Amino acid sequence: MSVVLDHLVVAAASLEQGVAWCEALLGVTPGPGGKHPLMGTHNRLMKISTGAYPDCFLEIIAIDAAAPPPGRVRWFGLDDAALQHSDMHRWGLITVGLKPGEPVAASRDTADGLLQWDILVREDGQLNCGGALPTLMQWKGTHPASRMPESGLTLKSVTLHGVPARARDVLRLRGVQVLPEAGPAIIATLATPRGDVTLRTHPA
Repeated sequence: MSVVLDHLVVAAASLEQGVAWCEALLGVTPGPGGKHPLMGTHNRLMKISTGAYPDCFLEIIAIDAAAPPPGRVRWFGLDDAALQHSDMHRWGLITVGLKPGEPVAASRDTADGLLQWDILVREDGQLNCGGALPTLMQWKGTHPASRMPESGLTLKSVTLHGVPARARDVLRLRGVQVLPEAGPAIIATLATPRGDVTLRTHPA
């Protein structure tokens, strides 16, 4: 069983800054998103699906300053000051020495109804392999990308650096180049109204 790329996440200091970054770099204003009461975060979303990456979207996420503290560390390392269902795969990653986290049920309200999903989150809120190891999740019901309008963006390619070969063999990510050597944890190229734009994570 292989793993399908679901979405790319860009963490922002604030949602407003994330939207401004997206408009300036990609030439597109993100579509609506919502709030995550479990984690005290909120987001904006854009569809980036292609034939190679069906049901794929880009998520801009930030801490929701208006939300009460969640009582736990937030996902995607958002509580890290430096940044300011998949059980089979989870156990496979544990077997090769990684710590993908524990399953957490999450949800958020939308105009089309409640979105629900299961996601693996480590207790310390940190990411594996410098952020290159995908966070495993599984949607319950309709995939949100199926309801999103076309955004003017499409995903062309994704490369991950620093993922051990054994973890790559566990996940068998379709359409994603996974390399064991050092480099930017994630490199993603998008086709945009301003031409191709390549996003890279900062070096560790």
